[in-house]
Amino acid sequence: MILLNSILENVCSILAGVEWIDTEGLVTMLMRFGLNMIVVWLIVHFFYYRKSKRRDYYFTFILLSVAIFMLIYLMDGSKMKIGAALGLFAVFGILRYRTEAVPIREMTYLFFLVALSVVNGMTAKVSLVELLVSNAVFLLAVALCESNLLVNQLSCKFVKYDNIALIVPERREEMIADLEKRLGVKVVNVEIGSVDFLRDTALIKVFYKGTGSNGADDLVKMPKEYD
Repeated sequence: MILLNSILENVCSILAGVEWIDTEGLVTMLMRFGLNMIVVWLIVHFFYYRKSKRRDYYFTFILLSVAIFMLIYLMDGSKMKIGAALGLFAVFGILRYRTEAVPIREMTYLFFLVALSVVNGMTAKVSLVELLVSNAVFLLAVALCESNLLVNQLSCKFVKYDNIALIVPERREEMIADLEKRLGVKVVNVEIGSVDFLRDTALIKVFYKGTGSNGADDLVKMPKEYD
């Protein structure tokens, strides 16, 4: 009985010394989290999703940003180095994403948003102006890269072409006109890949003016079900 009372007294003393609510820390965390989610949503919704229309990556980017922000913010409070947190992300990222061919655009956005969440999750004492400026730089970088100000954007498609009589250099203009008529796009360049004379088909890469970027555009080879 005496031992039980002693244990209860120790537990009560420990609980009494615990700071249940750190109002200042909670407000800081919510402000940083809100800023991070607003910027991440702007990037994903208005820059990525506007072109790709990939709902799966849309939610992946949002949820991953939440997870990385919380991971970095809370781990920094326990004196853990940022390298350890990023190492954990890298391990789980490799285990997950190596099973599926992730397009280069999606992979770029993935690491871009991870970096943004890490910056916003750092608990180092920086001013609000510095935090806002750094987020504005992220937004400006995406806006410039997605615009036509830096380079003229070209999209590409892999096409299994059935009129192999036009793939010869002498009839290149005829092939481009045929592709423009059948695809409904302005073809800029065409690269001839493998040619199957048994099936009278050729795998060609068509470059055209446009900003469409989806899973079909980013295929690097013809899927097996279409062979």
